[in-house]
Amino acid sequence: MANKLRVGVLFGGRSGEHEVSLLSANSVLNAIDKKKYDVVPIGITKEGRWVTAEHAEELLRGTQQSALEPPHQRGGPELRAGDPQATPGATVLSVGSDFVMPPMPGSTEMQLFSGPRRRAGDRAVDVDVIFPVLHGTFGEDGTIQGLLELADLAYVGAGVLGSAAGMDKDIMKRLFAAARLPIVKHVAFLRGDWERDPKQVRKNVEKELTYPVFVKPANLGSSVGISKAHTREELSPAIDEAARFDRKIIVEEAVGGKKEKARELECSVLGNDAPEASVPGEIVPAKEFYDYDAKYIDEGSKLIIPAKLGKKQTRKLQDMAVAAFKAVDCAGLARVDFLMDPKTEKLYVNEINTMPGFTAISMYPKLWAASGLSYPKLIDRLIALGLERHAEKKRNRYTK
Repeated sequence: MANKLRVGVLFGGRSGEHEVSLLSANSVLNAIDKKKYDVVPIGITKEGRWVTAEHAEELLRGTQQSALEPPHQRGGPELRAGDPQATPGATVLSVGSDFVMPPMPGSTEMQLFSGPRRRAGDRAVDVDVIFPVLHGTFGEDGTIQGLLELADLAYVGAGVLGSAAGMDKDIMKRLFAAARLPIVKHVAFLRGDWERDPKQVRKNVEKELTYPVFVKPANLGSSVGISKAHTREELSPAIDEAARFDRKIIVEEAVGGKKEKARELECSVLGNDAPEASVPGEIVPAKEFYDYDAKYIDEGSKLIIPAKLGKKQTRKLQDMAVAAFKAVDCAGLARVDFLMDPKTEKLYVNEINTMPGFTAISMYPKLWAASGLSYPKLIDRLIALGLERHAEKKRNRYTK
């Protein structure tokens, strides 16, 4: 097919969710319609080095380490700031061969160069849209979205504001509260506050909240760094653990109290200005809560799709999911997570994930499959939404 849309699938990254991103990207690359799209894989190593062509495929297979180690780690010369192989991010590199440079604003071309210097005759890769299958820090927090905005490239998912607000659990909850969405009682503070006066921080937490509580890094995903503290003795180690991952910590009062666990419900949202909600699903964790191990390592957690809810409860949850999506100015896709009190059946919006896990068996696509939208068609829809959002933004004027 002539004039196929060219899609850059961006994956990996420096976050603790690097491996999850590789799984998601593999699923996208396997499912995307090659008759409709030309696909350009672009990887980011854990060290933040950008790779393309065969190196990106090696990154997906997990075989890239020796080939992509910086020269100084292979016995070569130390790199200085400004050396091509030392340049992070904005100049997208692979060691010693091809690297991709995002285009100048107003252009849709990404330049693919050989060697460290720009020369006449260098090849170009035309990319119409980027699918950033990046989870967590440096991918889901507005940073990569800012780079793509500067490059004037269409991309899938939320913009800078929606991504940043959706990543920061403190800011997110403030926006939910402003939209009059029910949220759990919580306290937020900085790592510096904890290090200067841990006694006062513990006092503030215990004044506002009742045990058990969940302690979380404010800016991270996949339940990394999250602990459940049942007592004062467990609180300090939980805060120390969260503080390893972020400068801001959030402590939330558990729904259900000491005896009963909250029901964990999720809903997928799709769209731009007129988003739609999928059927909801429920997670029954094998462990006390749905932490990283329960999500990706341990077996036994159950996904119930659709969730066992009444029609009114389902509609209310879907309406709240769309409201949460709009509250953080999201776009493209998001998964909204809820907690339901086991006694009162009151719903609380827990958080929004602006680039949720995207493997074929992840909750986000599974909920849409149960709603009648297959995984390949979901990819089509997301790419179309990214292009739609970019076209809408091009209507803006930035000068008189």
